[in-house]
Amino acid sequence: MAVGLKEPDVLLPVKGVRLAAIAAGIKKKAGAKDLVLFELSEGSKVAAVFTKNLFCAAPVVVSKSHLSQQSPRYLLINAGNANAGTGSIGMQSATSCCEMVAEVARCHANQVLPFSTGVIGENLPLEKFKNGIPVVFSALNEDAWLEVGRGIMTTDTMLKGITKTFNVDGVTTTITGVAKGSGMIHPDMATMLAFIATDAAVSQNLLDKMLSNAVDHSFNSITVDGDTSTNDACVLIATGKAGNKEIKASGKDYDTLQQVINEVCSYLAQAIVRDGEGATKLITLEVVNARTVQDAKQIGFTIAHSPLVKTAFFASDPNWGRILAAVGRSGVDIDIDKIRIYLGDVCIVENGGRAASYTEAQGKKVMAESEIHIRVDLSAGIASSQIWTCDFSYDYVKINAEYRT
Repeated sequence: MAVGLKEPDVLLPVKGVRLAAIAAGIKKKAGAKDLVLFELSEGSKVAAVFTKNLFCAAPVVVSKSHLSQQSPRYLLINAGNANAGTGSIGMQSATSCCEMVAEVARCHANQVLPFSTGVIGENLPLEKFKNGIPVVFSALNEDAWLEVGRGIMTTDTMLKGITKTFNVDGVTTTITGVAKGSGMIHPDMATMLAFIATDAAVSQNLLDKMLSNAVDHSFNSITVDGDTSTNDACVLIATGKAGNKEIKASGKDYDTLQQVINEVCSYLAQAIVRDGEGATKLITLEVVNARTVQDAKQIGFTIAHSPLVKTAFFASDPNWGRILAAVGRSGVDIDIDKIRIYLGDVCIVENGGRAASYTEAQGKKVMAESEIHIRVDLSAGIASSQIWTCDFSYDYVKINAEYRT
C-alpha cells in the first residue's frame, strides 16, 4: 500500500484539452485500460523533457523529433509495452502509431507524440493499436483525467493525480496533472511518465523554462531503486484558453504560474516515491550547508541508493552507521569532523562519530514512523538539496522477480 497516498476524487477538466482511455488489450490483464489519447486545441504550447538513458525507447526518439518539427495536437500513450530495445522495428511501430492517429484525426503524423511504458524488448502489437485508436478517438471528452491516470499505470498500486485552480491576470486558471511510476525510478530529467496541462496562456520560451525549473526540484530529486527508465517523459501543456494575457516575461503572473507548476510536479514526484514498488516508508533526505547544490545532491542520492540504508529503514533498524558510511563514500570532499547527521530531530553523528547524546531508544522511535526525515549538515557552505526515496521491502524483490510472469 502506498505510503500516505490517496487517489484524488476529482481531477478538473482543462479548457482546450480532450482526452480518453480505453482497454485495447495491450496489458495482460483483461479489461485494463491501456491506451490513452490527448487532443490539444489549436495554438497550444507544449514543453517536454525526456530520459537521458542512451537506450531510450523508440517513442522517445519519435516524440523528440516530432516536437522539433510541429506544434503537437495529439499525445498517444500506451501501457503494457515499452517499445524499448526494439531497434528499427520499434521505430517503425512508433511512427505507424502516429500515422494511425493522423488518419483518424485528419492531422499530420508529426503532430502526434507517442509515449509507451511497460516491458522492455517486446514489439508493439500494432493490430491492437489499429483497432483501438478509432475507439479512443471517438471517446475523447474534457472530463476523463481520472480514467487517463489509470490508463497509464503499470506496477502502480493507485492513480497519481492532482488538480489546482489559481488566478493569473485576474482570471481563474486550472492546472491538472497525472503521473505513473513505481519502479525503475531514478530520473535523469523527469519520471517514467507525467502529463500536466494548464489553460493559462504563456509563451513557449517561458513554458520550457518553467518545466525545466520544476523538474529539477521534483522529478529529478526522487529515486526508488537507482534505475533510470528508457521511457521517461514529462510533458507540460499550456492551451491558452483561460483568457489571461499571455505571460511573456518575468513578473507576478510568471511567479504565480511557476509556483503552481512547482507544486504540481513536487506532489506527483513524491506520489511516485510513496507508491514505490513494495514501499512501506517515505524518506526525505535533506543535505544542507554544502559547498554546491551538486555536492548536496550527490550525497543525498548516495544515501538514497544504498540497499543497506533502505533495508534498514524497512526493518525500522536505527543502524546509523550505514548512513554515515554512505556519506563518506559519496565522492564529495567533506570534513567529517564538521558534519552533523540527524534522524528526525535526533542528532546521531557529530565530531566524526556517534553523537554523545544519542541513544538507541531515540533512533528506534524515529525509525518506527512511516515518514522519516534525515538531515545531513556539512557545515561547508550555503547550498542545499532535498531528495525523496523509499525503503526496500520483501515485496520490491517479489514484484520485480515476477514482473514478466
